[in-house]
Amino acid sequence: MAPKVLISDELSPAAVQIFKDRGIDVDFQPDLGKDKDKLLAVIGNYDGLAIRSATKATEKIINAATNLKVIGRAGIGVDNVDREAASRKGIIVMNTPFGNMITTAEHAIAMMFAVARQIPEASASTHAGKWEKSKFMGVELTGKTLGVIGAGNIGSIVCDRARGLKMKVIAMDPFLSEERATEIGVEKVELEDLLKRSDFITLHVPLTADTKNILSRENLEKTKKGVRIINCARGGLVDEQALADLLTAGHIAGAALDVFAVEPATENPLFGLPNVVCTPHLGAATTEAQENVALQVAEQMSDYLLTGAVQNALNMPSVTAEEAKIMGPWIKLSGHLGNFIGQMTDEPIKAINILFDGEASEMNLKALTAATVAGIMKTANPDVNMVSAPVIAKERGVKISTTKQDQSGAFEGYVKVTVVTDTRERSIAGTVFSDGKPRFIQIKGINIDADVGPHMLYTTNKDVPGIIGTLGTTLGQHDVNIANFTLGRSAAKGEAIAILYLDEPVPAAVLKALEATGLFQQVKPLTFEV
Repeated sequence: MAPKVLISDELSPAAVQIFKDRGIDVDFQPDLGKDKDKLLAVIGNYDGLAIRSATKATEKIINAATNLKVIGRAGIGVDNVDREAASRKGIIVMNTPFGNMITTAEHAIAMMFAVARQIPEASASTHAGKWEKSKFMGVELTGKTLGVIGAGNIGSIVCDRARGLKMKVIAMDPFLSEERATEIGVEKVELEDLLKRSDFITLHVPLTADTKNILSRENLEKTKKGVRIINCARGGLVDEQALADLLTAGHIAGAALDVFAVEPATENPLFGLPNVVCTPHLGAATTEAQENVALQVAEQMSDYLLTGAVQNALNMPSVTAEEAKIMGPWIKLSGHLGNFIGQMTDEPIKAINILFDGEASEMNLKALTAATVAGIMKTANPDVNMVSAPVIAKERGVKISTTKQDQSGAFEGYVKVTVVTDTRERSIAGTVFSDGKPRFIQIKGINIDADVGPHMLYTTNKDVPGIIGTLGTTLGQHDVNIANFTLGRSAAKGEAIAILYLDEPVPAAVLKALEATGLFQQVKPLTFEV
């Protein structure tokens, strides 16, 4: 029997035809996604679900999807899919990360023009029969400094377009190397410098714990007087009330926003203010982008349903069914190793070197490498996956190298990851025990044996008495239970590390108390998806 796919949102007719041409039984009901009850009643009949943003694949819908094998999102954002619920049910969630990059970048440039010349207000005034030529005095883009926060896929396209407009482009991105900055023709700067120098600031970063409210009231107040702010990335990156206050005060000359902290945005402190351009999340809304992502999702879903090939999966490695049985724990280990590195590194990474020893060297190294790189980059971009991570790393000028060797120690196999920055090298190694559980076996060249848990605490210190007691007492005082406690040292009285597996996230008060002791060089909370 042919696989059956439901398309519950508007999708290009060409995408529907791809499913049909590949022998897929496709049911095109573009309004079904708006009716949760009807979708709930029929979802159990399908092997695949193709959606855009209207359909909400909630836990309730997913639990009712008794036959569902894959959800394909035509677009990059998957906020409307409960990925955790899908993973628990063994349902692959795919997206199309590269189909709308140009469209989103162009929208940011269009918004920059609009706010520079007050085009929407001038248009409304003229439509109203007024002729207020002297009221709408704009500024040129030529010669102005554009500050780009986030120089990844979309940000780098914006940089290119802005340079074509003869703008001076400066960029802030912790993962942007000097070599990549030179390649795309921008000056790499820190945030403080960008805020002070920019005539226009545009954001192109995902919403993470590090980027949330990156343009806070404090940072907005540091900007150059007369700056104009553009946000076509994610709501929550800018303090909207602070932006409104500074616009009213005259410090900020204008703003253009396509995204908002709460969407749909029916009310907002920025609405109604002069020289504020607002659009309803139109970044990817062009016919070309919609066509690209629709065709891409149809091809990906068809490939998976007919051959088992996996592309752009957000919750599954790109490996064959046969490989997955053996490699699953090793892929998870590789992701954990990379994620450790990613959480510990806050400067541009120049190179990633991965050593595969023994049993690990005989596996699908491309998948293990992709899992490692994805783990490293997940801190900065939660939506990154095993397919997109190597591409993004290459675009950012990160050199990735792998080495294989025969079994060289007590373990049947292990993976060691080393990253190189301008100032240091950082390494971690791990293996998979016979129980299938990943373990960290070496950090900074110091041997350990640590389980990997969702909430962990990592510290470094000089090997002196009292460290164990200080850690245990401090956590106990804040009612944090320790599930596992691992220590290691380079030599007596030398460098030492501790890694603790905890039952809950580390409270900020614990970190502050440990730092206040003066015993630790580093106190770092870590989180892992286990």
